[in-house]
Amino acid sequence: MYRFLMAALLLCTGGALQAQQPQQEDAKTFARDIQQPGVQIFDVRTAAEYNTGHLPNALQADYTNKPEFNERVKYLDKQKPVYIYCLSGGRSTKAAQWMRENGFSKVVELENGVSAWKQAGLQLEGVNVKKTQLTMDAYNKGIAKGVVLTDVGAEWCPPCKQLEPVLKTFLQSHQQVKLMKVDGGNDTDVMKAIGAKGLPTLIVYKNGKEVWRKQGVATAEELAAAVK
Repeated sequence: MYRFLMAALLLCTGGALQAQQPQQEDAKTFARDIQQPGVQIFDVRTAAEYNTGHLPNALQADYTNKPEFNERVKYLDKQKPVYIYCLSGGRSTKAAQWMRENGFSKVVELENGVSAWKQAGLQLEGVNVKKTQLTMDAYNKGIAKGVVLTDVGAEWCPPCKQLEPVLKTFLQSHQQVKLMKVDGGNDTDVMKAIGAKGLPTLIVYKNGKEVWRKQGVATAEELAAAVK
């Protein structure tokens, strides 16, 4: 009986250790596998690096900015595969190790990062895409009348992605509320002027006057209470 129990314990422990082993893929294999449904693509470079070009549908959190990383990683699904990368592999290896140690079931690293992706002749999205910033004049005009909900967010921000269906449902049931979008990766002048320091930031205005604000994901109930 003792030997049986020890063998079972070793088998379970060995399985757990095996599950935590680093998993890396070359660029072409990585490019194929991120096309699977349900995968999460995670860029752990800085926002500035991300804006020079990124993998398709990638979410972003700067691994070197621990408060930002720790906040955004909470909105990834631990039960779904995460395909992670950085510029050359150093930051993503450290981030992947942390994620495996904190309950993520499958984390796959892009071997040698974006550098290898480019060398394999694969294309990045968002290269040389320059957008005109939202001006403060346009912003002030947009919030001047009625009830307006400002959403400061970005398509690559994990909590912003989680907020999307909440906003959609809320706006469908509150058609009197206008939505003002501020691009958290582009409209930096407006963000600074309105004091939006994190993503997402939600602000409710009534006839140009701020009446409510929250940084982070809000519930439909919170939004409904804010616009009453």
